[in-house]
Amino acid sequence: MSTRTPSEARPPRMEALARLPVFYALAAKRAVVAGGSAAAAWKAELLAAAGAAVDVYAREPGEDMIEIAAQAGLTIHNRAIAAADLAGAALAIGAFEDDAEAAAFAAMARNAGVPVNVIDKPAFCDFTFGSIVNRSPLVIGISTDGAAPVFGQAIRAKLEALIPRGFARWAEAARQWRPRVQALALSFRERRRFWERFTALAVAEPDRAPAASDIDALMAATRGVPQAAGSVVLVGAGPGDPELLTLRAVRALQSADVILIDDLVAPEVLDFARREAKKMMVGKTGHGPACRQGEINALMIKLAKAGKRVVRLKGGDPMIFGRAGEEIAACRAENIPVEVVPGISAAQGAASRLLVSLTHRAQARRLQYVTGHDRDGRMPADIDWRALADPAATTIVYMPKKTLRELSVRAIAAGLDPQTPAVAVAQATRPDETIIAGTIADIAERIEADAPGGPVLVMIGKVLAEVAQERAAPAKASAA
Repeated sequence: MSTRTPSEARPPRMEALARLPVFYALAAKRAVVAGGSAAAAWKAELLAAAGAAVDVYAREPGEDMIEIAAQAGLTIHNRAIAAADLAGAALAIGAFEDDAEAAAFAAMARNAGVPVNVIDKPAFCDFTFGSIVNRSPLVIGISTDGAAPVFGQAIRAKLEALIPRGFARWAEAARQWRPRVQALALSFRERRRFWERFTALAVAEPDRAPAASDIDALMAATRGVPQAAGSVVLVGAGPGDPELLTLRAVRALQSADVILIDDLVAPEVLDFARREAKKMMVGKTGHGPACRQGEINALMIKLAKAGKRVVRLKGGDPMIFGRAGEEIAACRAENIPVEVVPGISAAQGAASRLLVSLTHRAQARRLQYVTGHDRDGRMPADIDWRALADPAATTIVYMPKKTLRELSVRAIAAGLDPQTPAVAVAQATRPDETIIAGTIADIAERIEADAPGGPVLVMIGKVLAEVAQERAAPAKASAA
């Protein structure tokens, strides 16, 4: 097996954005609204709520506009807007039914160097308004670029239900306390610990108002965090689908300084990681170039001793054929704090997609995991063939690509019925997941014929009979 050295992973480039999401500061700035309709009134209210001094130009402002003007201090000019009215404006909003009037207003604003929005006419807009979740100073904007406003509103409703209204008080406390925290000459690690504890407190008690005693308690708990208090967390990334990450795994990724990544981890999982975290590939793929385990251990220890929070990100569950034991032992030998965040195993992920109970009580009394190769890449010499041939067992074989044909022959020789159903799953739970079904007698041949890419596991046992029959039938029919 050829070797490779740990290398820094280049983050994927930002995918195309329909709109650039920005949050514009309007306090003490002038904004202009042309039109007096209910839609114009709503935009004027938004501008005023953001702190803008709003001038409204409308020959006949509607009742909504007049009411909002009285409540929010808008200035209404009972005439059409003129070019001179745009001088010094930060933003310009127009409400026009006629496209010619909309185009003229947009041109007028752009000539004055003012970003413009014409309500419900995206062709004349430099920017758009999205749906808003308001927990100010925590503000969330949602945009579908005008493609599906109702969809955006539905997402807003979901977020409204998820985010407690009390978060507004905690966000405001964060704004008020930040200067005090910054003035305390805390180390980077102490500041980060403070805000992590602050966030945990806000999430735990969102409905109460933060008190002055909270900042004192947080400070007391934060001060004196050792500079070199590094740690290692082994995190299970699951079989591929990023939605199968546990909440604890997400929290670990968001607090990491450095993430050491296996090649088997789906790239989308890293979308949950802290952007500032350094990401390094320490790839280990079956029968291909791989970083030596000793090198990975040494790098992990070195980073932790430098005070870094290290996340060792592994596909599936780190405690199932993930060599977690060696990494835990290395950390303990160096007195590095280490913990494990379990993940959904590849077998669990594959079974969920196949809708198969691996321990169906009418068909299996035992579930066993077997590795398909040893350290030298060959068939392990100590496989219990008698157990593998047990007709009441469901067997999951990990990493069997190179040895499956031999494993099948020896299992059958040990007494396993050649017609025992077998299903291979490649790239389990990912968009390019591949399922190959047959029997223990022919599954190796079927896999070699299909040559699926990525990690493969093979599931053997009576519980797979229905899946194997459904999946293998088309292949048999086409062969006939």
